[in-house]
Amino acid sequence: MALHYGSSSAFLLLLLFISSRCAAKTSLILPVTKDSSTLQYTTHVYQRTPLVPVKLTVDLGGNSLLLDCEEGYVSSSYKSVNCKSAHCVLAKPTSCGDGCYTHTLWYCNKKACFTSQYNLLNQTSLLSYTFAEAAEDVLSIPIRSGSTGGETAVSVPRFVFNCVPTWFIGNAVARGVKGMAGLGRSYIALPTQLAQAFSFPRKFALCLSSSTKEASGVIVFGDYRVDRSKLSLIYTPILTNPRSSKYIGQRESSEYFIGVKSIRVNGKKVPLNTTLLSFDDEGNGGTRISTVNPYTILESSIYEAVKEAFVRELPASVTGVTPPPGAPFGVCFRGIHSSSREVPSIDLVFPRKNVYWRIHGANSMVQVGKDVTCLGFVDGRNLPLLPASSVVIGGHQIEDNLLEFDLQRSRVGFSSSLSLHQTTCAHFHSMSSRV
Repeated sequence: MALHYGSSSAFLLLLLFISSRCAAKTSLILPVTKDSSTLQYTTHVYQRTPLVPVKLTVDLGGNSLLLDCEEGYVSSSYKSVNCKSAHCVLAKPTSCGDGCYTHTLWYCNKKACFTSQYNLLNQTSLLSYTFAEAAEDVLSIPIRSGSTGGETAVSVPRFVFNCVPTWFIGNAVARGVKGMAGLGRSYIALPTQLAQAFSFPRKFALCLSSSTKEASGVIVFGDYRVDRSKLSLIYTPILTNPRSSKYIGQRESSEYFIGVKSIRVNGKKVPLNTTLLSFDDEGNGGTRISTVNPYTILESSIYEAVKEAFVRELPASVTGVTPPPGAPFGVCFRGIHSSSREVPSIDLVFPRKNVYWRIHGANSMVQVGKDVTCLGFVDGRNLPLLPASSVVIGGHQIEDNLLEFDLQRSRVGFSSSLSLHQTTCAHFHSMSSRV
């Protein structure tokens, strides 16, 4: 997937590196791995006293670090957030706890701060919702030195997170995962808390790898440097959804929405109901970016329009495969590979003149067999729970792209697809952290 500023723009090989000459330029890097069975993106941190490794699923729009505090959570530094504290206000509480509901350390604290949470990975029943206890504990992140290759760690002694029961994390997560790494726009999500703890700029860069063989993707918190002679990021504003349909009692969503105004296939505008691309009075509609959805989800009428336009633009030699063998996809083909230049391009067009995000074959098609590929988009009506957003840009479509989320300037920056330049996110896995 690539975002273009005009058809004449050409982007070269990305050179991304952390400044080692200016102490004010600081960053932290978390390696990211794609799980082969769930297609989730996972990372890990260290937490508690004594420190233990905690494996997390990356949730781009998540409003906090969300952890299973019921099964095996032992820490001498755990502390419940009080209802009247500043941390509770930042966590957007829904109620005060005044009793003990389990035999574990959480939910047993007087005047504890409670928030409401929604699990995007568990959408089959009301078990998607729960109340969580806001808490504080030590968070530690290993850092790598570029000069010595050694590894140390930095810690935040009172990192705020949300405690949930084991059943809420559920069985839909990758093996060994104990929580969600929320990267959303809330004040207690990882980007803001790490920025405050280490005086970072309030932004982060995300590069997800399509490889499932190793930790070859990265999240870079704070400042970093892009060689502008090699790559120019194109920016579009982050839109604020005034109503969150997910979090009970939270009126403003922590997700990342962008202003797509139309869709093109091979440069031809797709006829669709464009009112679906804006928010309605209940916060439904619009376009958001997600890392917990493996593929882009489209509202049913938008999906049908894009699918028909895509099929029309395929070469005559390409044949359809019926029934489509690649669930959850609705249309598959024989006779064309995802890397072929004949794969029709798909553009997400933004309001600013000549600015669009181009999805090339590597990001629009999914190989499901030796000679069968599928359009890597999902019809929203085929999901257990219909998404509130009309377009949810999923993981496959943003893989091997560099995305910068600048919360201070409220904008998202996009690179061209790295696969077009014979490179991947794995090239940036060896970058060093500086604090």
